[in-house]
Formats: sequence, C-alpha cells, structure tokens
Amino acid sequence: MTTINLKDFYPWYTHDEYIEVSDEVAAALKADKLYEAAYQRKVMRNKAQYSLDCDDGIEYSACQHEPSPQELLERKELFYHLWNVLNSLPEVQGVRVEAYLILGKSYTRIAKEQGADRSAVRRSVKRGKTAMKKYLKKVL
Repeated sequence: MTTINLKDFYPWYTHDEYIEVSDEVAAALKADKLYEAAYQRKVMRNKAQYSLDCDDGIEYSACQHEPSPQELLERKELFYHLWNVLNSLPEVQGVRVEAYLILGKSYTRIAKEQGADRSAVRRSVKRGKTAMKKYLKKVL
C-alpha cells in the first residue's frame, strides 16, 4: 500500500488529504500526472495554445451550443428580411451586391465578369447597400 496526497492529483482539493491506495492505483495516478505534464510541454513547445479572444473562430467552435427555438425563429425572420431587401433591388444592382457581400468577390472581378467599369460596380454596390439599410431600418 502507498500513501498519496489527493491535493497533488485533484485540483479541487485545497488542503492536504492523505489516503492509502494500492500500488497499482498509485502507479496509474503518477503515470497520468506525468502524461499530462508531457502534454502541456508539447503544447507549449509547438505553440499550440490558443487565445479565445483573437476572433479567429476558435471561440465560436469551442462554445458552440444548440440554438433555442427563439434564436432559430429570429434567424429565420432576419434571413427572410435580408432576402426580401436583396430581391427589392434592381436586378443588376442585386447581382452586384450579392457578388460583393455574399460571395466575397472584388469590384474588379465583378466588373470583368459583367463587362462593366470598376467604378460603376463600386457605386452600384454602395447605392445598393444604402437602399438595403433604409429598407431594413423601416422594416426592423
């Protein structure tokens, strides 16, 4: 039998608490503690620690939760309003706004695809965004 201090193995023990355990249990606890220490060293050496506030999506994936029915309804309503406002724009302007905002294309790429001037595309997208803001302020 071996005497171990539970404070060394469990972080929620704030004071020393000694108990006797079999040699196999003591060896398993010691091996686990060594494994955890080796893992922490490996993480630090490989710079694999992450900050949850660096806004790269790790926080979202770590804290992802099932949305409530209220959140799902709000998302659906917002999607409905955005869809309506995008469809209320003139066809060419709607296509340009969709390509720029949703698909992430550059003004130059949109201009090449549509055979238009880059500045005309930029002005069209800007006017479209302004019209969308006005519509959403009125609706929401």
